[in-house]
Amino acid sequence: MTALNNTYDVIVVGGGISGLSAAKLLKAQGLNPVVLEARDRVGGRTFTVQNKQTKWVDLGGAYIGPTQNRILRLAKEYGVQTYKVNEQESLVHYVNGKSYPFKGSFPPMWNPFALMDFINLFRTMDEMGEEIPREAPWRAPHAEEWDTMTMQQLFDKLLWTSTTRRFAKSFLNVNVTSEPHEVSALWFLWYIKQCGGTMRIFSTTNGGQERKFVGGSSQISEYMAKELGDRVKLESPVYRIDQTGDMVVVETCDKQTYMAKYVIVATPPSLNLKIHFKPELPPLRNQLIHRVPMGSVIKCMVYYKENFWRKKGYCGSMVIEEEGAPIGLTLDDTKPDGSCPCIMGFILARKCRKLCGLTKEERLNRICEIYAKVLETEEALHPVHYEEKNWCEEEYSGGCYTAYFPPGILTQYGKVLREPIDKLYFAGTETATEWSGYMEGAVQAGERAAREVLCAMGKISQSQIWQPESESVEVPALPFVTKFWERNIPSVGGFLNFMGVSTLLSVAAAASLVAYRKGLLPRS
Repeated sequence: MTALNNTYDVIVVGGGISGLSAAKLLKAQGLNPVVLEARDRVGGRTFTVQNKQTKWVDLGGAYIGPTQNRILRLAKEYGVQTYKVNEQESLVHYVNGKSYPFKGSFPPMWNPFALMDFINLFRTMDEMGEEIPREAPWRAPHAEEWDTMTMQQLFDKLLWTSTTRRFAKSFLNVNVTSEPHEVSALWFLWYIKQCGGTMRIFSTTNGGQERKFVGGSSQISEYMAKELGDRVKLESPVYRIDQTGDMVVVETCDKQTYMAKYVIVATPPSLNLKIHFKPELPPLRNQLIHRVPMGSVIKCMVYYKENFWRKKGYCGSMVIEEEGAPIGLTLDDTKPDGSCPCIMGFILARKCRKLCGLTKEERLNRICEIYAKVLETEEALHPVHYEEKNWCEEEYSGGCYTAYFPPGILTQYGKVLREPIDKLYFAGTETATEWSGYMEGAVQAGERAAREVLCAMGKISQSQIWQPESESVEVPALPFVTKFWERNIPSVGGFLNFMGVSTLLSVAAAASLVAYRKGLLPRS
């Protein structure tokens, strides 16, 4: 095919939800876009597989919920139905070798100090998030201070009890598939804030994990690709983008050349490293893409002959706090009609890295063993089918769910994340300001990048680039109501100060030191 035949208005690099959303909007505005996708499929980090054992299974991004109005709008347009993840029965919290059934978003704490610690942690994270601008976290009043701190350091500063320390680590692992010592406190607090806060991001009911798509999430990308027709080119990895001429020239590994007035790059930032840019990228953009790694996760689906957990009064959601356990969090993945009984679990962060070397069968055995302990039944040891997806081995993702920012990166490089470079624009869920890291963020970013191109063409004004989305009628967002005592219960430190214990302890410590030095206390 000659370059002349391969001339378009806009070239979109990446056929995930973000790139396809951009191309869809551009086509609706009368333009002629092309989408270049490296894989042999569309969907990016969403990946639905169909087979007789599972009917369909989401091996990648799957969950949606209230306030994710853009992805819900697309689903409605294409007639893709949603269903609620089962949470009718009790959830289970497994800790110190015992299972504790509970209801609600978070496991209850019975130790009063742990309870104070727990409530103060989540209240403080939400309060700190309030002062971080969604669109520019680097402008937060305490941005420099919080960005030089890891979440581990923030946890060490805030937390008094081992119970809350352990849960805080799990909370971070589950949400961003990385470790507390790896991520910037500023970035993580921003991430939670732009998803609507700690309750919204972690909850199933009324939260980010409330629903799934009947038939799987890949359908959204497949419908968009169908609408775009032969404008979507699969197995076309881009290796070169040349902006030196009047038209941008894009070359793919299969020796095709495409030309356009503008390019939208809709991939994770680190995948820009696979592309040769001419002229070279500006210094901050070039360094940014070397500094934002992807999270580590293996998504695991264990299928059973029957739904034995529901018979025992459990819904299938488990919060598992045991270092030796491969899985940290599970959700019921049974089909809405009750068929294909299944438990979905994530192997996260350090555990993912540790268990990558095992065989699929070895991982399955370890997973079944912990499910048998938590659900207190041998039935968990007898699966009928197993599906897993290790996103760390995906060449064109690099990991999942999203890129994370180590300390110091957001304040130094954040401002160039979405900044266009001449005729080059950037999409991808990492560039979103609402539900970044999710399918919703991917849609917001793709549509925003498309409108930036439309603005550059003079078709819309600057003020039309960022557009709010009206709330989904079918999936309304309910407020999270906190009780008076939850808003006002003191932190452990505040309580001890109030009781004067800290003064008492200081006096006791000083007295002990004097006694020790005078030889009145044994030196063992």
